[in-house]
Amino acid sequence: MPPKARNQPNYYRASLGLKDQIAPAVASDYHSPLVDWMRANGHRLDIANLSFRLAKEFGFCYGVDKAVDMAYEARAKFPDSRIILTYEIIHNPRVNARLREMGIEFLSGSLKSGLSLRDIGPEDVVLLPAFGVSSPELERLRATGCVLVDTTCGSVVHVWKRVERYARDGFTSLVHGKALHAETIATVSQAQKRGGHSIVVRDREQAQVVCDVITGRRPPEDVLAFGEPSFSKDFDPARHLEKIGVANQTTMLASESLEIARMVGAALEERWGREALPEHFRSFDTICSATQERQDAIVELVESGELDMMLIVGGYNSSNTGHLLEIASRHVPSYHICDSGEMLSAGRIRHKPLGAKEPVETEGWLPAADKPLTAGITAGASTPNRAIGETIERLLAIRGIPFDPAELTAS
Repeated sequence: MPPKARNQPNYYRASLGLKDQIAPAVASDYHSPLVDWMRANGHRLDIANLSFRLAKEFGFCYGVDKAVDMAYEARAKFPDSRIILTYEIIHNPRVNARLREMGIEFLSGSLKSGLSLRDIGPEDVVLLPAFGVSSPELERLRATGCVLVDTTCGSVVHVWKRVERYARDGFTSLVHGKALHAETIATVSQAQKRGGHSIVVRDREQAQVVCDVITGRRPPEDVLAFGEPSFSKDFDPARHLEKIGVANQTTMLASESLEIARMVGAALEERWGREALPEHFRSFDTICSATQERQDAIVELVESGELDMMLIVGGYNSSNTGHLLEIASRHVPSYHICDSGEMLSAGRIRHKPLGAKEPVETEGWLPAADKPLTAGITAGASTPNRAIGETIERLLAIRGIPFDPAELTAS
């Protein structure tokens, strides 16, 4: 866990006091007057035979806004210092590339600059990303004496507090998430630093394996088939599945997280009985409100019956964006694109299909230009509004519809 104090001389957990100074640069890089106009005008835009419907909740959440602001503030406050990000600050290639242009170096990830932890000293400033870092990594960074700017999202910290309490009370933390995701790695480390154990389940299928082991329908060894790092060191499913506290990676599909908690609770009740259940099972709502709001908004949009297709804009490694695609794909043809440039032409689009590891190119994705089209638009919590506006403008251009956003926003 980060220190409780919000800001200390070499540790910043809140604004660095320069929000007004950096606001114009952030607006220039990420805001969209077109999206602002649509938000103020019923979340819709109708031009010629092309209509857009914008989800009521979309794009940057509070935690991402804070992380981006703090990164810009750090650059302004320490103009002559080397600033290093431990990993991507959020899962959006545009945002991370912009920080790289600002001279911020990366310790790991696709933008890694070649630095290692051994290269960091007291004169450096280190940014912690929105999904946090593991407890061991944080301790190693503190030992360097560097200035730490901690942008960890408050919703993530809420989950950390929960699993830390589970560990303190002798409960194994069962986390619904992706075992190799930076946020999940950081979360399970909070249990382990208290001597607790953890297991990560990716989906209902893996949760069912755990439940079957609890009830004795499967041998304990079946859980170990998940492989590392899905469970903590020295994890013994015969002992460490007797008392379980459920938590989740904040960007997972909310309905699935709730279902997994219900499944685990039912299995433990079957094993130990209803009266003993409180001694063996804990579950608290650790679902991020912004994730829930964006998922609820896309459900409302795709169930409206108005849409011919759905465009979901966000980084291809963004978990919350992928879950928006999962919801939309049940109702209408849906395409997850990282930015407007993925719409290659009226005939081809590059996108990441549901469950795919890499993007693909698909032909025939748009109906003929003389046919009316209603397209839904939303974006993951790490996607700036500017990327949404550019997606709308690109689709208009592909359909050959003249459009000047300056005229619209001036009206």
